[in-house]
Amino acid sequence: MYSVILCGGSGTRLWPLSRKNYPKQFLSLYSKQSLLQETFLRMAQIMPAKNIMVVSNQSNFFNVYNQLKEINSNFTKEQILIESASLNTAPAIAYAMKHLKDELHIDKDAPVVILPADHYIGKNKKYLTLIKEALKQVGNNIGTIGITPTKPETGYGYIKKGKKMNGFFKVDEFKEKPNKETAEKYLDSGEYVWNSGMYIFNYQTFLAEIIKYSPKIGKSMQKSMTVFLKNFGKLPSISIDYALSEKSKKVVVFEGEFGWSDIGSFDSLADVLLKKRDRDSRHIKIDSKNIFIHSETNKLIATLGVEDLIIIENNDSILIQKRGESERVKEVVDFMKEKEMREIDNNVIVHRPWGKYEVLIDGKHHKVRKLTIYPGEYLTMQLHHHRVEHWVVIKGSAEVIKNNETFVLKNNESIFIPESTKHRLGNPGRVSLEIIEVQTGTYFGDDDIKTF
Repeated sequence: MYSVILCGGSGTRLWPLSRKNYPKQFLSLYSKQSLLQETFLRMAQIMPAKNIMVVSNQSNFFNVYNQLKEINSNFTKEQILIESASLNTAPAIAYAMKHLKDELHIDKDAPVVILPADHYIGKNKKYLTLIKEALKQVGNNIGTIGITPTKPETGYGYIKKGKKMNGFFKVDEFKEKPNKETAEKYLDSGEYVWNSGMYIFNYQTFLAEIIKYSPKIGKSMQKSMTVFLKNFGKLPSISIDYALSEKSKKVVVFEGEFGWSDIGSFDSLADVLLKKRDRDSRHIKIDSKNIFIHSETNKLIATLGVEDLIIIENNDSILIQKRGESERVKEVVDFMKEKEMREIDNNVIVHRPWGKYEVLIDGKHHKVRKLTIYPGEYLTMQLHHHRVEHWVVIKGSAEVIKNNETFVLKNNESIFIPESTKHRLGNPGRVSLEIIEVQTGTYFGDDDIKTF
């Protein structure tokens, strides 16, 4: 058995926590692990970790690699498939299935489970039991996982169950997100489940059905891998639901209830976190009702005489919204796009292939950053003409090249890098290196970085 994790979303519905260059699948929202790490670890409980592939885009390659390498030292870059264009889920799945067959030479009947990277699973044991059962029973069907609805949810698509078979139901039809009245009818009837976006099928069945219902994608899969990748950007941008599952007669649904949420909005995040938290010692709520507060920086936040609010605090932005109106966050994102505001793309924590940095102070003539450099990673050799840098090691061991000299710095040791001095910083150790960097000068732009 194999698994493919789809990790290409932009996650703007959770701004300001999720940004274009660091979307929600990389956030640690309810545990020490990110949503991506949680998804990977779940699958690693029922199959070899080497059988888990991730489909992503070039801009998130190192986010994927660094996070999964952190939790599985044997994870390799070859397990990440990079799309040359973001074309929705159907082309991404086609790429993954072709890679599994052409490059890894899997059996055409081997079941593959397709998963979004950014979902919450509250009851892990029940979830894995259902997935294992579905992998055994899916056969030559297109299997999907349906969630037993617990409320008349209008934010999810629905699946109507048909004839009951051995362990699953035939699918009668897929339904778009309903209005409140329709969702209540779906819930009362007991005939519908939420569409989770998870699929299970084998290569042989997927290829036959995608050829039949989305021939442009299907025909591309029959070409060589070189030709497929060369023409990938010409494929239709279409979801797997529209391309295949809403049309195929071979779709079946495995039903379960395991505390699932797609965390597609702050209302759904509030539902998840309010169940998990037993106290909010840094949040003071006086004469306030139905208030959800989430602070990334553990700031003291107080509310007085208000109700029905969601308050999201990040290190550079704050969102205050009315409960039940999370879908309107996209209006904020659209406004920032129009005004070309930098907060839409990057947080003050910026992730790089070698690690990350956080801007602590951003003054006119000085800047203070905290650098985290992953084990074995090095920055490029570079120099600056308009600023000097002071580095202080606060954790780990640093290797510094300054012109033609090499220095090794330990905890509480520091070094000064003058203007126009070639320098390079790296981490030769086995734990992450943390450094406080103080820049002083007249200009701090990226175009004052000359690399060698």
